[in-house]
Amino acid sequence: MAASNPANITTIIFVLMGLPNTPQLRCVSFVVFLSIYLMTLVGNLTILTAIVSDARLHTPMYFFLANLSLIEMCYTTVTLPNILNNIVRQSNLISFRACICQVYLFTLCATAECVLLAIMAYDRYVAICIPLRYRIIMNQVVCLQLASTAWITGILNSIIQSLPTSLLPYCGLNKVDRLYCEVQPLLQLSCSDTTLNKMLITLSASLFGVGFMTFILVTYVFIVSAIDRIPSLSGRLKAFSTCSSHITVVIMYYGTLIFMYLRPTSSDSWTSDRVMSAMYCMAIPVLNPFIYSLRNKDVKRSIRNFLVLKRIP
Repeated sequence: MAASNPANITTIIFVLMGLPNTPQLRCVSFVVFLSIYLMTLVGNLTILTAIVSDARLHTPMYFFLANLSLIEMCYTTVTLPNILNNIVRQSNLISFRACICQVYLFTLCATAECVLLAIMAYDRYVAICIPLRYRIIMNQVVCLQLASTAWITGILNSIIQSLPTSLLPYCGLNKVDRLYCEVQPLLQLSCSDTTLNKMLITLSASLFGVGFMTFILVTYVFIVSAIDRIPSLSGRLKAFSTCSSHITVVIMYYGTLIFMYLRPTSSDSWTSDRVMSAMYCMAIPVLNPFIYSLRNKDVKRSIRNFLVLKRIP
């Protein structure tokens, strides 16, 4: 793996090909992307505010949900402001340093979310399968350690993925067939051997994609088995309701992840990659607050109480 010449780093420019070239479509795209960004920020900030302001939500499940909302806001902030800036400037160009920075931060968020979703599944397992020991196992120290593990793992994996990518030489017209910079399309632009980089991507996708998804599936096998043993129907529905939002998010997130990174390459993969990458960093973060708030009575109650208190002079 040959390293890029430091003197030439400032001259390397990438062209993001995900944006439409037609002025009318760019105008529509700006409105759509800005709306998505604002909805994501408002939705996730609302979830965070509800959790912080209501002492009844100071539990492990909502602590991890607060971390998830923070990750979702980071996702969109890494990508959407640059997209909006490119539309306003009518330019699809991004510098080498900005592109690698985007790769690093995006990988960090993606990895942290994979780990956090697995932690949330474990939290539901303990709450439903061994409820009498829940407060002992999921104490405050353990919750802080688990959340820190998600973020630290994200930092380490992003370094492992982005640093080797930044050392590759790039030649010719560097067209990135995405709305933002990712490791995978950058490797296709390098004019050197990227075998090691591809091995790192495969290892990361296998561990954080297949590995953690398998962990979540196995966890839910035990959870469903425990719910099925609850004698009353109302008890089973109540237990399942605490998992339904998490299950929905897991299906959306891992479904997109597997489609993007673990499927065979085909001739029409470029178009589908653009769509799925946009869903990966925009649609899922904006939908998560609605999934958790609309299907969670505690969160809805906290939001209503907070809004009522704000109206009181």
